[in-house]
Amino acid sequence: MAVELKETIDKRREEIMDACDKLYEEKGFQDITIKDISAETNFSRPSIYNYFRSKEEIFLGLLTREYGEWNHSLLEIAEGTKTLNKDGLAKAIAKSLEKRKTMLKISAMNLYEIEENSRYELLVEYKKVFKESLEIFETCLKKYISDFSKSKRERIRYAFFPYMYGVYPYVYPSKKQKDAMDEVELEYSSVTIYQLTYQFLKLMFE
Repeated sequence: MAVELKETIDKRREEIMDACDKLYEEKGFQDITIKDISAETNFSRPSIYNYFRSKEEIFLGLLTREYGEWNHSLLEIAEGTKTLNKDGLAKAIAKSLEKRKTMLKISAMNLYEIEENSRYELLVEYKKVFKESLEIFETCLKKYISDFSKSKRERIRYAFFPYMYGVYPYVYPSKKQKDAMDEVELEYSSVTIYQLTYQFLKLMFE
């Protein structure tokens, strides 16, 4: 491990995270094992532990990558040359989040356990990328909605990011959850990540 080039290490970590991401589309966090991830890659279980010490660290790496990719999308909005009004900004951010299903799922379903069972240095790496998301989000607000005060932008930010954690369960309820809602005659609507995000931001931008 020590003699491997960083480029090789990063590539192998990416392959492991890709396999984990694929499994997560069909299985829950608790049901995925290192053995499953091994079967999706060319790595044995002992080899995987050379790159991640636990399943939680693989998921944390995946979440960090997801936030990094979202940051890239947010930066494109922040650095764009097109003028956006409040509605246009809400739509642009909603569209960027629509592509981050895995990020929303991990954040909603397993974040606390993943953070608690990962090495501190990896948690710091994730928090750094998350902080960048907060900062770029606020940059978008500052650029396109000039009449908002700093305190107003902060209130929107502190409302939006916790709100994001509830998006996935609302958009993708399980069959069991749907059956329970039907049982008690609780109405629910089929919505998308885009729709939930857009409607919330539109409300916050008023």
